Amino acid sequence: MTKQNIVIIKYNAGNIRSVNNALLRLEQEGEITADPEKIIKADKVIFPGVGEASTTMKHLNETGLADLIKTLTQPVLGICLGMQLMGSHSEEGDVNCLGIFDEKVKKFQLPDPNSQNLKIPQMGWNQITDLKSDLFDVSLEGKYVYFVHSYYVALGSDTAATTNYIHPYSSALQRDNFFATQFHPEKSGPVGEKILKNFLKL
Repeated sequence: MTKQNIVIIKYNAGNIRSVNNALLRLEQEGEITADPEKIIKADKVIFPGVGEASTTMKHLNETGLADLIKTLTQPVLGICLGMQLMGSHSEEGDVNCLGIFDEKVKKFQLPDPNSQNLKIPQMGWNQITDLKSDLFDVSLEGKYVYFVHSYYVALGSDTAATTNYIHPYSSALQRDNFFATQFHPEKSGPVGEKILKNFLKL
């Protein structure tokens, strides 16, 4: 694969370096930066993160990154918190998010009775089904990927993959040039590697 100009957006959220390590395994490298000019000029933009939605949205708004991300025209991939922040609203801190996707972010509620002894956060491997995006191909239907999250994105018109934990929810979203996964492709072994590779081919 040709060497690409990939930017990983730097902001006040964790787990950014593990994404770059995954790119290195694909013989690519991301530049971790918050520089608007570098973000605009990139071939691909990755918006990862682990953290809390309301404090992160405050940071994105204060730094101007919120407005910048919404105007990007190249392929953009949100991961985990990045995906949730691309939704319209999050119950985590009751905050309006970027609004790239119409779907809302809600907190998992344990079923009563909890006969399967489910826990929050969902932590571990689960399946992706009903795949509808160029991020995926038919070989990935029903495959297992790695999740860690207490909040989920509801199903909606932008749903590109579905996962069932407590109930079905969006494990991936796509609208135009914006793609997002709730799971961590960088921690999902060969399946995650394939998804990252598909993103880089866009």
